[in-house]
Amino acid sequence: MIGMTPLDGDYEFFSAETVEDIILLRFKENLLVRATDLDTQDTLFNFIGRISSQVDIKVVVIINSPQKTGCEEYMEFYRKVYESKFGEYATERLYNSIDQFILKIVNLNKIVVHVDSGKVIPLFMNISLACDYRIVSENTVFQNPCLELGLVPKGGSGFFLSKILGRTKAYEIMLSDKDMSAQEALKLGIVNEVVPLEKLEEISLDRARGFARKPASTLQGVKRLLGFSLKDLQDYLNLENEVLIRITKSFEFNKNVTNIF
Repeated sequence: MIGMTPLDGDYEFFSAETVEDIILLRFKENLLVRATDLDTQDTLFNFIGRISSQVDIKVVVIINSPQKTGCEEYMEFYRKVYESKFGEYATERLYNSIDQFILKIVNLNKIVVHVDSGKVIPLFMNISLACDYRIVSENTVFQNPCLELGLVPKGGSGFFLSKILGRTKAYEIMLSDKDMSAQEALKLGIVNEVVPLEKLEEISLDRARGFARKPASTLQGVKRLLGFSLKDLQDYLNLENEVLIRITKSFEFNKNVTNIF
């Protein structure tokens, strides 16, 4: 039974729905563009703060928009940046927004389940890696459009993948331009489950209920202990931004952008 609380609502960036002691956050399409808007960012981050203070909420389920276009969305964002349609500092606003979101997920005193489907670029994969449990549909494919622009992935790829897979495999994935299937991601441990698309939300909610049946003190304690290994994440994200900004200001990047667009 769905219970309405002050957390329920429909916002420009996302919608929120409370189910028992679980909050479902459904992100809307055009996420990259929305993430550059400062007011929209504030709405999301303030909302996460409200979730943190709700003692009756044990689990957060983040459901990414199924209307993503993968590489096309990524390229379109940088095309508009290149043409200055988003303003000079759009990329830095995006990078800072992603950093804040990832750190809030990691430090949130709730278990976070990430749900995705369709085409997934490294940025969205990295957000999922910051979460505690990851479920994708069978039609999910992980793409890496960064190489075409000469960029590195944003959102902690090197940090998370090296911890999950080891440095050698992390190199391989970050430098690969081949699509990765949902089953390949499952085998590597990048996701926890692959399920049929038509049952994606149903199974995700069931997994969230499984977490919610455990004592809140245990959930928070285990997450805090496992999060100890993430204490250098802030420094990594800062370095990542330095690398990305240096690349986007380089002659080679501008040449790549000119050739593509």
